[in-house]
Amino acid sequence: MLNEAVNLENSLGTGEGPERRVRDRGATERAILAGAKGLLAEEGFQNFGINAVARRAGCDKQLIYRYYGGLDGLVEAIGADLGTWVKDRIPEDAGGMFLLTYGDLMERLSLLLLDALRNDPLMRRILAWEISENTEQVGRLSEARSKALALWLERMRGSLAPPKGVDAAAVNAVVIAAIQHLVLAGAAGGQCAGLSLKTPKDWEKAALALKRIVRGVYG
Repeated sequence: MLNEAVNLENSLGTGEGPERRVRDRGATERAILAGAKGLLAEEGFQNFGINAVARRAGCDKQLIYRYYGGLDGLVEAIGADLGTWVKDRIPEDAGGMFLLTYGDLMERLSLLLLDALRNDPLMRRILAWEISENTEQVGRLSEARSKALALWLERMRGSLAPPKGVDAAAVNAVVIAAIQHLVLAGAAGGQCAGLSLKTPKDWEKAALALKRIVRGVYG
């Protein structure tokens, strides 16, 4: 279906009305964005180029320049999409959990983030790039994800405050880093520091340990 939309987009001068062409453009843009994300998730930035994205999306590469301004604009669009990722995967409702303390909030964020990252190969790829590559493109995606996560925490915390004497920024950074490393290690080798990460029961054990760490600091 996406290829049909792209073919329609490329058919200029066929007498179609502007309303039809607008709809086709939207489908083409979505196809390009989906193709770019799929390519990144599977092959990484080393194979990320206009021609490769065009092949994956099934469109003429000129459409990528027309709609996104080229590769940099496409990366910006993927970065913006990461903000939506946070909203979709880490909902702002309490999910039946009463957030009475800062510890409640961080426990919920930690468990949601663990689950979300385990189920998203593109986000895992971005995390791996963050610690292995220092390129402008990777930096943009990393910044977009971090900003979206910080905004989520700011909106959800309201008047909740960490215990006195606790450097919440430092603790949260360590907790999030631990979550990210667990997910990457689990995807790469099925274990982390001797902890098996292959079965749902394994991940339940990891989640329980994570909860205990968060509660040990924040109560």
